Amino acid sequence: MSDSEEKHWQMIELLNQTHNFPTRFTFKVIGLNREALLTEVVTCVRSEMSIEDPPEYSIREARGGRHIAITIEPFLEHAEQVLAIYDRLMKLEGIVMLL
Repeated sequence: MSDSEEKHWQMIELLNQTHNFPTRFTFKVIGLNREALLTEVVTCVRSEMSIEDPPEYSIREARGGRHIAITIEPFLEHAEQVLAIYDRLMKLEGIVMLL
């Protein structure tokens, strides 16, 4: 098993130890305040979950308006979905931080 595979399975194990799937999972996305970011974040989650309706989310603009914080809370069936969504979100343009 490669180091990256081992790390992947360690993260799955940790998620399963700290969450009872299926469960609502909170993702916090902080990025540059650009018009398409919210749509892209919602699309990442919807695509991974194969759902049509967007999960619950909220958006907040930082003081000064340069960044936005998006909190999105999909109901996930298993830990693999968490990692898959993080992988998709990390590829978006202008992401500053993912929590």
